[in-house]
Amino acid sequence: MTILDVLPEPNDRAGEPRRVGIEVECGGLPEDRVAELVAEELGGAPRRTGAYVWEVPGGELGRVEVLLDTAMRDRVQGDVGRAGLDLGRAVIPVEFVTQPILPGQIPRIDSLCRRLAAAGATGTQDGIALGFGVHLNVALAGLDLDGIQPVLTAFALVEDWMRARMRLDPSRRLLPFVDTYPTVLLDRLCDPETTWTLARLMSAYLETAPTRNHALDVLPILKEIDAARVVDAVPAMKTKSARPAWHYRLPDCRIDQEGWSVALEWNRWCWVERVAADPVLMQRLVTAWRDYRRRRIPVPGQWAGTSAEILDHEGTFP
Repeated sequence: MTILDVLPEPNDRAGEPRRVGIEVECGGLPEDRVAELVAEELGGAPRRTGAYVWEVPGGELGRVEVLLDTAMRDRVQGDVGRAGLDLGRAVIPVEFVTQPILPGQIPRIDSLCRRLAAAGATGTQDGIALGFGVHLNVALAGLDLDGIQPVLTAFALVEDWMRARMRLDPSRRLLPFVDTYPTVLLDRLCDPETTWTLARLMSAYLETAPTRNHALDVLPILKEIDAARVVDAVPAMKTKSARPAWHYRLPDCRIDQEGWSVALEWNRWCWVERVAADPVLMQRLVTAWRDYRRRRIPVPGQWAGTSAEILDHEGTFP
Protein backbone atom coordinates (compact mmCIF):
# COMPACT_ATOMS: atom_id res chain seq x y z
CA MET A 1 0.00 0.00 0.00
CA THR A 2 1.31 3.45 -0.96
CA ILE A 3 1.88 5.75 2.03
CA LEU A 4 0.10 9.06 1.51
CA ASP A 5 2.16 12.23 1.42
CA VAL A 6 0.91 15.46 2.99
CA LEU A 7 0.65 18.77 1.18
CA PRO A 8 3.13 21.40 2.38
CA GLU A 9 0.06 23.54 3.12
CA PRO A 10 -2.56 20.98 4.21
CA ASN A 11 -5.09 23.65 5.22
CA ASP A 12 -6.53 26.59 3.34
CA ARG A 13 -6.44 30.21 4.46
CA ALA A 14 -9.54 29.63 6.61
CA GLY A 15 -7.85 26.75 8.41
CA GLU A 16 -10.00 24.08 6.75
CA PRO A 17 -8.40 20.88 5.39
CA ARG A 18 -7.78 21.04 1.67
CA ARG A 19 -9.89 18.42 -0.03
CA VAL A 20 -9.56 16.69 -3.37
CA GLY A 21 -12.16 15.59 -5.89
CA ILE A 22 -11.13 12.54 -7.88
CA GLU A 23 -12.07 11.44 -11.41
CA VAL A 24 -10.98 8.04 -12.70
CA GLU A 25 -11.55 6.92 -16.32
CA CYS A 26 -11.49 3.26 -17.25
CA GLY A 27 -12.69 0.77 -19.83
CA GLY A 28 -13.98 -2.77 -19.73
CA LEU A 29 -17.17 -2.15 -17.72
CA PRO A 30 -20.45 -0.37 -18.50
CA GLU A 31 -21.55 2.52 -16.31
CA ASP A 32 -24.32 0.58 -14.56
CA ARG A 33 -21.87 -2.12 -13.47
CA VAL A 34 -19.39 0.49 -12.25
CA ALA A 35 -22.19 2.10 -10.21
CA GLU A 36 -23.03 -1.29 -8.68
CA LEU A 37 -19.42 -1.83 -7.67
CA VAL A 38 -19.18 1.68 -6.21
CA ALA A 39 -22.17 0.87 -4.01
CA GLU A 40 -20.70 -2.48 -2.99
CA GLU A 41 -17.43 -0.88 -1.93
CA LEU A 42 -18.52 2.46 -0.50
CA GLY A 43 -22.20 2.01 0.30
CA GLY A 44 -25.21 3.85 -1.04
CA ALA A 45 -27.77 2.84 -3.63
CA PRO A 46 -27.10 3.28 -7.36
CA ARG A 47 -29.71 5.04 -9.45
CA ARG A 48 -29.87 6.09 -13.05
CA THR A 49 -30.14 9.85 -13.55
CA GLY A 50 -29.89 10.11 -17.35
CA ALA A 51 -28.79 8.39 -20.51
CA TYR A 52 -25.42 6.83 -19.70
CA VAL A 53 -25.33 8.54 -16.29
CA TRP A 54 -25.67 7.02 -12.82
CA GLU A 55 -25.09 8.28 -9.31
CA VAL A 56 -24.48 6.55 -6.01
CA PRO A 57 -25.55 8.80 -3.13
CA GLY A 58 -25.35 7.99 0.56
CA GLY A 59 -21.98 6.22 0.61
CA GLU A 60 -19.15 6.81 3.04
CA LEU A 61 -17.46 9.31 0.69
CA GLY A 62 -20.66 11.11 -0.26
CA ARG A 63 -22.20 11.08 -3.72
CA VAL A 64 -20.27 9.41 -6.52
CA GLU A 65 -21.27 10.04 -10.14
CA VAL A 66 -20.67 7.42 -12.85
CA LEU A 67 -20.98 8.30 -16.52
CA LEU A 68 -19.92 7.53 -20.05
CA ASP A 69 -17.30 10.21 -20.58
CA THR A 70 -18.11 11.80 -23.91
CA ALA A 71 -19.56 15.11 -25.03
CA MET A 72 -21.86 13.14 -27.36
CA ARG A 73 -23.63 11.60 -24.36
CA ASP A 74 -26.09 14.48 -23.97
CA ARG A 75 -26.75 14.89 -27.70
CA VAL A 76 -27.49 11.34 -28.75
CA GLN A 77 -31.11 10.75 -29.80
CA GLY A 78 -32.92 7.71 -31.09
CA ASP A 79 -31.92 4.06 -31.40
CA VAL A 80 -29.43 4.68 -34.22
CA GLY A 81 -27.58 7.35 -32.27
CA ARG A 82 -27.44 5.19 -29.16
CA ALA A 83 -26.22 2.22 -31.18
CA GLY A 84 -23.42 4.36 -32.63
CA LEU A 85 -22.37 5.53 -29.21
CA ASP A 86 -22.40 1.97 -27.90
CA LEU A 87 -20.11 0.93 -30.75
CA GLY A 88 -17.64 3.54 -29.54
CA ARG A 89 -17.37 2.05 -26.07
CA ALA A 90 -14.10 0.37 -26.97
CA VAL A 91 -12.38 3.76 -26.81
CA ILE A 92 -14.82 5.88 -24.76
CA PRO A 93 -14.12 5.60 -21.04
CA VAL A 94 -16.56 5.28 -18.21
CA GLU A 95 -15.54 7.51 -15.33
CA PHE A 96 -16.46 7.83 -11.70
CA VAL A 97 -16.31 11.24 -10.05
CA THR A 98 -16.22 11.86 -6.32
CA GLN A 99 -17.18 14.86 -4.29
CA PRO A 100 -14.23 16.63 -2.62
CA ILE A 101 -12.88 14.20 -0.02
CA LEU A 102 -10.16 14.41 2.61
CA PRO A 103 -6.76 13.23 1.34
CA GLY A 104 -6.75 10.62 4.09
CA GLN A 105 -9.73 8.97 2.38
CA ILE A 106 -7.84 8.28 -0.86
CA PRO A 107 -7.09 4.67 0.21
CA ARG A 108 -10.83 4.00 -0.02
CA ILE A 109 -10.71 5.12 -3.65
CA ASP A 110 -7.85 2.70 -4.22
CA SER A 111 -9.91 -0.09 -2.66
CA LEU A 112 -12.67 0.77 -5.13
CA CYS A 113 -10.18 0.71 -8.02
CA ARG A 114 -8.99 -2.73 -7.00
CA ARG A 115 -12.58 -3.97 -6.91
CA LEU A 116 -13.22 -2.52 -10.38
CA ALA A 117 -10.03 -4.09 -11.76
CA ALA A 118 -11.00 -7.49 -10.34
CA ALA A 119 -14.33 -7.15 -12.15
CA GLY A 120 -12.63 -6.39 -15.48
CA ALA A 121 -11.91 -2.66 -15.53
CA THR A 122 -9.01 -1.72 -17.79
CA GLY A 123 -6.67 1.24 -17.99
CA THR A 124 -5.05 3.28 -20.71
CA GLN A 125 -2.39 0.67 -21.49
CA ASP A 126 -5.03 -1.85 -22.59
CA GLY A 127 -5.08 -0.38 -26.12
CA ILE A 128 -3.15 1.93 -28.42
CA ALA A 129 -5.78 4.68 -28.67
CA LEU A 130 -7.40 4.79 -25.25
CA GLY A 131 -5.85 7.67 -23.34
CA PHE A 132 -7.72 7.01 -20.08
CA GLY A 133 -6.66 9.32 -17.29
CA VAL A 134 -7.02 10.33 -13.65
CA HIS A 135 -7.92 13.88 -12.64
CA LEU A 136 -7.28 15.36 -9.21
CA ASN A 137 -9.16 18.53 -8.28
CA VAL A 138 -7.05 19.78 -5.38
CA ALA A 139 -8.48 22.66 -3.34
CA LEU A 140 -6.30 25.75 -3.39
CA ALA A 141 -4.48 26.89 -0.28
CA GLY A 142 -5.72 30.36 -1.15
CA LEU A 143 -7.48 32.13 -4.00
CA ASP A 144 -4.78 34.77 -4.12
CA LEU A 145 -1.49 35.35 -5.90
CA ASP A 146 0.56 33.42 -3.31
CA GLY A 147 -1.84 30.49 -3.55
CA ILE A 148 -1.66 30.27 -7.34
CA GLN A 149 1.47 31.74 -8.96
CA PRO A 150 4.19 29.63 -7.25
CA VAL A 151 2.45 26.30 -7.94
CA LEU A 152 1.62 27.21 -11.53
CA THR A 153 5.22 28.24 -12.17
CA ALA A 154 6.60 25.14 -10.48
CA PHE A 155 4.42 22.80 -12.51
CA ALA A 156 5.29 24.57 -15.76
CA LEU A 157 8.99 24.13 -15.01
CA VAL A 158 8.87 20.47 -13.91
CA GLU A 159 6.21 19.20 -16.32
CA ASP A 160 8.58 17.84 -18.98
CA TRP A 161 10.71 16.11 -16.35
CA MET A 162 7.62 14.60 -14.72
CA ARG A 163 6.32 13.26 -18.03
CA ALA A 164 9.62 11.50 -18.60
CA ARG A 165 9.67 10.00 -15.11
CA MET A 166 6.01 8.95 -15.22
CA ARG A 167 6.43 7.30 -18.65
CA LEU A 168 3.17 8.79 -19.84
CA ASP A 169 1.34 6.45 -22.19
CA PRO A 170 1.84 7.34 -25.89
CA SER A 171 -1.92 7.49 -26.47
CA ARG A 172 -2.29 10.27 -23.92
CA ARG A 173 0.70 12.16 -25.29
CA LEU A 174 -0.81 12.11 -28.79
CA LEU A 175 -4.42 12.91 -27.90
CA PRO A 176 -5.25 16.59 -27.29
CA PHE A 177 -6.17 16.20 -23.62
CA VAL A 178 -2.94 16.86 -21.72
CA ASP A 179 -0.90 19.14 -23.96
CA THR A 180 2.24 20.63 -22.48
CA TYR A 181 2.29 24.29 -21.64
CA PRO A 182 3.63 26.43 -24.49
CA THR A 183 7.13 27.83 -24.23
CA VAL A 184 5.81 31.38 -24.28
CA LEU A 185 3.93 30.78 -21.01
CA LEU A 186 7.11 29.63 -19.28
CA ASP A 187 8.89 32.69 -20.63
CA ARG A 188 6.19 34.91 -19.15
CA LEU A 189 6.22 33.12 -15.79
CA CYS A 190 10.00 33.38 -15.56
CA ASP A 191 10.25 37.00 -16.74
CA PRO A 192 12.45 38.86 -14.23
CA GLU A 193 10.86 42.19 -15.15
CA THR A 194 7.31 41.23 -14.13
CA THR A 195 5.88 42.35 -10.80
CA TRP A 196 3.13 39.81 -10.40
CA THR A 197 -0.50 40.56 -9.61
CA LEU A 198 -3.51 38.30 -10.11
CA ALA A 199 -4.56 40.39 -13.11
CA ARG A 200 -1.14 39.98 -14.75
CA LEU A 201 -1.10 36.27 -14.02
CA MET A 202 -4.52 35.92 -15.66
CA SER A 203 -3.26 37.83 -18.69
CA ALA A 204 -0.22 35.60 -19.01
CA TYR A 205 -2.29 32.44 -18.91
CA LEU A 206 -5.23 33.56 -21.04
CA GLU A 207 -2.96 35.01 -23.74
CA THR A 208 -0.70 31.96 -24.01
CA ALA A 209 -2.62 28.86 -22.86
CA PRO A 210 -6.36 29.54 -23.46
CA THR A 211 -7.55 25.93 -23.53
CA ARG A 212 -8.65 23.29 -21.04
CA ASN A 213 -6.45 20.69 -22.74
CA HIS A 214 -3.42 21.13 -20.54
CA ALA A 215 -2.09 18.73 -17.92
CA LEU A 216 -2.75 21.41 -15.31
CA ASP A 217 -5.96 23.19 -16.30
CA VAL A 218 -6.07 26.56 -14.53
CA LEU A 219 -9.14 27.96 -16.31
CA PRO A 220 -11.62 26.87 -13.58
CA ILE A 221 -9.54 28.81 -11.03
CA LEU A 222 -9.36 31.89 -13.22
CA LYS A 223 -13.11 31.73 -13.82
CA GLU A 224 -13.62 31.69 -10.04
CA ILE A 225 -11.66 34.96 -9.90
CA ASP A 226 -13.14 36.74 -12.94
CA ALA A 227 -15.74 34.75 -14.84
CA ALA A 228 -16.51 37.42 -17.43
CA ARG A 229 -12.89 37.84 -18.43
CA VAL A 230 -12.32 34.09 -18.77
CA VAL A 231 -15.46 33.51 -20.83
CA ASP A 232 -14.54 36.43 -23.08
CA ALA A 233 -11.11 34.87 -23.72
CA VAL A 234 -12.31 31.25 -23.88
CA PRO A 235 -16.00 31.12 -24.93
CA ALA A 236 -16.16 27.37 -24.27
CA MET A 237 -15.79 28.16 -20.56
CA LYS A 238 -19.29 29.67 -20.51
CA THR A 239 -20.80 26.26 -19.74
CA LYS A 240 -17.92 25.02 -17.56
CA SER A 241 -17.78 25.25 -13.79
CA ALA A 242 -15.59 27.65 -11.88
CA ARG A 243 -13.88 26.24 -8.81
CA PRO A 244 -10.99 27.20 -6.55
CA ALA A 245 -9.08 23.98 -7.18
CA TRP A 246 -6.16 22.77 -9.25
CA HIS A 247 -7.46 20.59 -12.08
CA TYR A 248 -4.47 18.26 -12.41
CA ARG A 249 -5.08 15.82 -15.25
CA LEU A 250 -1.66 14.48 -16.26
CA PRO A 251 -1.73 10.93 -14.79
CA ASP A 252 -2.60 7.83 -16.79
CA CYS A 253 -5.22 5.51 -15.37
CA ARG A 254 -3.44 2.19 -14.88
CA ILE A 255 -6.20 0.60 -12.84
CA ASP A 256 -5.37 -2.90 -14.07
CA GLN A 257 -1.61 -2.58 -13.47
CA GLU A 258 -0.03 -4.08 -10.37
CA GLY A 259 1.33 -1.46 -8.00
CA TRP A 260 -0.53 1.51 -9.46
CA SER A 261 -2.74 3.63 -7.21
CA VAL A 262 -4.47 6.99 -6.98
CA ALA A 263 -2.38 7.50 -3.85
CA LEU A 264 0.74 7.39 -6.04
CA GLU A 265 -0.65 10.14 -8.26
CA TRP A 266 -1.63 12.19 -5.20
CA ASN A 267 1.93 11.91 -3.90
CA ARG A 268 3.23 13.20 -7.22
CA TRP A 269 1.02 16.26 -6.91
CA CYS A 270 2.27 16.81 -3.36
CA TRP A 271 5.79 16.73 -4.80
CA VAL A 272 4.89 19.55 -7.21
CA GLU A 273 3.66 21.68 -4.32
CA ARG A 274 6.83 20.94 -2.33
CA VAL A 275 8.89 22.21 -5.26
CA ALA A 276 6.75 25.36 -5.33
CA ALA A 277 7.30 25.86 -1.60
CA ASP A 278 11.11 25.68 -1.88
CA PRO A 279 12.33 29.19 -2.86
CA VAL A 280 15.94 28.09 -3.42
CA LEU A 281 14.96 25.25 -5.73
CA MET A 282 12.48 27.47 -7.57
CA GLN A 283 15.12 30.13 -8.17
CA ARG A 284 17.50 27.51 -9.56
CA LEU A 285 14.81 26.27 -11.96
CA VAL A 286 13.81 29.76 -13.07
CA THR A 287 17.44 30.73 -13.66
CA ALA A 288 18.06 27.50 -15.56
CA TRP A 289 15.05 28.19 -17.78
CA ARG A 290 16.29 31.69 -18.60
CA ASP A 291 19.75 30.35 -19.41
CA TYR A 292 18.25 27.56 -21.49
CA ARG A 293 16.24 30.04 -23.54
CA ARG A 294 19.20 32.31 -24.11
CA ARG A 295 21.76 29.69 -25.05
CA ARG A 296 19.90 27.05 -27.00
CA ILE A 297 17.31 26.51 -29.67
CA PRO A 298 14.66 24.54 -27.75
CA VAL A 299 13.66 21.21 -29.24
CA PRO A 300 11.44 18.53 -27.69
CA GLY A 301 13.25 16.81 -24.86
CA GLN A 302 15.97 19.39 -24.23
CA TRP A 303 14.34 21.09 -21.24
CA ALA A 304 13.54 17.73 -19.64
CA GLY A 305 17.24 16.93 -19.69
CA THR A 306 18.30 20.38 -18.55
CA SER A 307 15.87 20.43 -15.63
CA ALA A 308 16.92 16.88 -14.74
CA GLU A 309 20.36 18.24 -13.85
CA ILE A 310 18.59 19.97 -10.95
CA LEU A 311 15.60 17.76 -10.18
CA ASP A 312 17.35 14.39 -10.22
CA HIS A 313 19.16 15.44 -7.03
CA GLU A 314 16.11 16.69 -5.14
CA GLY A 315 14.92 13.51 -3.47
CA THR A 316 12.99 10.56 -4.83
CA PHE A 317 10.11 11.35 -7.15
CA PRO A 318 7.12 9.12 -6.21
